[in-house]
Amino acid sequence: MESTNYFHSNSIKPLIFLSLFILQLLATSFVFAQDDRAVIVNFNDKDKQVTRFDKLSAALDAHDGEIALFNGTYYLYGTSYDCGYEWGNPEAPFCGFKVYSSKDLMNWTDEGFLFDATNDLWQTRCNGKTYGCYRPHVIYNEKNKEYVLWINVYDNRTGFRVFTSDNPIGPFKEVAEPTTAVNNDAPVAGLNNGDHDTFVDDDGTAYLAYTDWRTDGTIVIEKLNEDYTSGIGEHVKAVTAGRTEAPGLMKYNNRYYVLYSDPNCGYCSGTGTSYKSAPSPLGPWTDGAKLNENSCGGQPSFVSTFKLETGTIYLYGSDLWNNAAKNEAQANFYWAPLTFDEDGNINPIDCEQTINIPIKKDVSEIDLANLDASSESDGFTTSCEIQGDTQHGQSFIASKTGILSKVTFATFQSGYPDAGLTFEIYKAGKNSQPKGKVLSSITVSADSIGWSPKMISVQPNIKVKASKKYVLVVKSTSSKGCFGIEFNDNAPYAEGACILSTDNGNSFSIIDNRTLMFQTFVSPK
Repeated sequence: MESTNYFHSNSIKPLIFLSLFILQLLATSFVFAQDDRAVIVNFNDKDKQVTRFDKLSAALDAHDGEIALFNGTYYLYGTSYDCGYEWGNPEAPFCGFKVYSSKDLMNWTDEGFLFDATNDLWQTRCNGKTYGCYRPHVIYNEKNKEYVLWINVYDNRTGFRVFTSDNPIGPFKEVAEPTTAVNNDAPVAGLNNGDHDTFVDDDGTAYLAYTDWRTDGTIVIEKLNEDYTSGIGEHVKAVTAGRTEAPGLMKYNNRYYVLYSDPNCGYCSGTGTSYKSAPSPLGPWTDGAKLNENSCGGQPSFVSTFKLETGTIYLYGSDLWNNAAKNEAQANFYWAPLTFDEDGNINPIDCEQTINIPIKKDVSEIDLANLDASSESDGFTTSCEIQGDTQHGQSFIASKTGILSKVTFATFQSGYPDAGLTFEIYKAGKNSQPKGKVLSSITVSADSIGWSPKMISVQPNIKVKASKKYVLVVKSTSSKGCFGIEFNDNAPYAEGACILSTDNGNSFSIIDNRTLMFQTFVSPK
């Protein structure tokens, strides 16, 4: 039977059992109604990347990592860029590694950092004066009841540091430096071993797949010790011929697969994804086959195996890098399950806009007291435009009379602005133009705005009247860099309009069908 869905079960030869299996598969395929299923949105209807936000409307700031499933909860691990880390910039700080949790791959909760990276030790190891630290991967050791974190570093010989914790969100504590089978006699703090993946087989044996930079980017796969904290020397070299990186290991139908970036190209938006297969993690490995020529506009990051009651999902992830920017806080993600043909070959990746997956949607909501108007956060994309003469505005209607106690606006900084971001509230005239005197003007310093999109709050504390229209104008006098907007051209907030000025606020024009990401809060008098 051809495996065209996201599930897999071992085939049963007797006809009666095969019939029962088909009936069961049909039943489990429709456990959830379409509206109950989780939906992964990769691109909007104009094929533009969309920003994924957590439950508090901050963009997911976890890149080049993976998604893991532990005890019914999904965890997104990744490198943070919000503090302003930039590769190759000696003045740039290291931000650390973030983790988010979710029940459905849609609604994410920010669980903070895996460990404190603000101290001198980790800044020395990972800040912009170094090659940096990347690619957090976490596996669970059933024997030790511990979660084991591997990260890629460039301040030691092996290229890795290892941590353990009794909780998937940490805090993680560093253990002894691991050893690897290759490059164990290379210079310290050189380009030795790079991007990696950790994988636990069904029998509890763990493996590390990693990039050997000393052989121009070949892939090595090595067996780990029983604690999953170090290699034991048993390995296979040159799984790929070179100029590859970012391996991801998985097992399907008793066969092993490694996906990888082909070619290697750090922070590139559009490198291919290829794969090989083998009867064992240590080979022999087949010739490579291309899955997608540009990884859906990014670079392959992970492949995760989720064993669910309804079957097994093999989730492919690609980092949609921000045009090779040194700071990748604006980078997005492509996530979609892999599928297989009847011979066990992985089908080409089609780069779908939207994916329905057989996971129950989490319908819990965050209680936002006094919320009045909102654009919500689905389908928004990023642009960095506010600077100098360029201003943006969003009009809104107060649904009740009271005090406009808070306004939030999704923004970020890029390029080190030398002035703050000013939020002004006006009554709205014809075509949502600012009318009359400013009702409130509040400037937020650039230092208090991160590099990853998130809601910034101001407290106007002005009186507003029900059914009256007002407009928020956001501007800056910065002579360098910019502040960003999140926008959606399907007008999710149809009661208002987005306006734009390119002449320092002397005139504004409406951008048709556009909504900026915002919220207003009105409290009683």
